[in-house]
Amino acid sequence: MKIVRRIGVPPSARGSSSGATCPDVFELSDGNFAVIGTEATEKLDGELPPDAARADYERIVIVSRETLIRAKADIPDA
Repeated sequence: MKIVRRIGVPPSARGSSSGATCPDVFELSDGNFAVIGTEATEKLDGELPPDAARADYERIVIVSRETLIRAKADIPDA
């Protein structure tokens, strides 16, 4: 599995002072997506609705609203 492309704009275009360490979204060679975000599993695990669950190997991450909005145009419909 490899990163194929960034979805959205780079962190520097979203105001990152370092231009390197901010939330990000990537499309993978298998068609899935990977995100870089702030780890929040412990904080939000108990807030999941009754019809949501995560496996032990899954984590809840926070990605800024701006990151997802700026990525929206690059996310395929199918």
